[in-house]
Amino acid sequence: MSKTSSKTTVEWHEINWRKLERRVYKLQTRIYQSSQRGDVRAVRRLQKTLMKSWSARALAVRRVTQDNCGKKTAGVDGVKSLTPKRRLNLVSQLKLGSKVSPTRRVWIPKPGREEKRPLGIPTTKDRALQALVKLALEPEWEARFEPNSYGFRVGRSCHDAIEAIFNEIRYKPKFVLDADIKSCFDRIDHQALLRKLNTFPTLHRQIRAWLKAGVIDAKQLFPTSEGTPQGGCSALRSAVW
Repeated sequence: MSKTSSKTTVEWHEINWRKLERRVYKLQTRIYQSSQRGDVRAVRRLQKTLMKSWSARALAVRRVTQDNCGKKTAGVDGVKSLTPKRRLNLVSQLKLGSKVSPTRRVWIPKPGREEKRPLGIPTTKDRALQALVKLALEPEWEARFEPNSYGFRVGRSCHDAIEAIFNEIRYKPKFVLDADIKSCFDRIDHQALLRKLNTFPTLHRQIRAWLKAGVIDAKQLFPTSEGTPQGGCSALRSAVW
């Protein structure tokens, strides 16, 4: 499977996805364990290995072109779907240092409200590369997040947070602060986020390029000096932030 150029269109449907998932999971487990130990050098080495692996790149492409519910929402490239052959081509193209495109901003209604919130739609290639980066960064940060943090976490939900609150207050009353961070995604400081991520130079430049790529709204390009569009891997960035 390492020679993507020799693959045919049919072979995309013949890929053993469970086998690929096991390979990626093993690498992610090693990243998680290295992060727990504080072995930064091992974390960076394993992250580079993961992002270069065909298995991780194929999974990233599959997630944004098949599994994701917004897979048919086009970015500025206008691409809504890919044929199996083009998916394989995209797998071979995924690498850090790639040129980025602005995100396309769409406005969607907030549940139960008249106001709308902005959603950033990256191009298919940017989405796939962001999904690949997320596969590498997530286990590092899962090992570092606070145990009582539930937002945008793998395998955690609102119900887990409710259970934790219930267990905390069931025996004696305590104060509960119900607060909302106004414009959370829109106000993230780029430099502070990059300093906190503190990753290796190539990945640092790639993430910075995404943050600074700008957004296109009503056919106009707007620069992005702060914040990160809601979409792509913004949830992980927000959790880190």
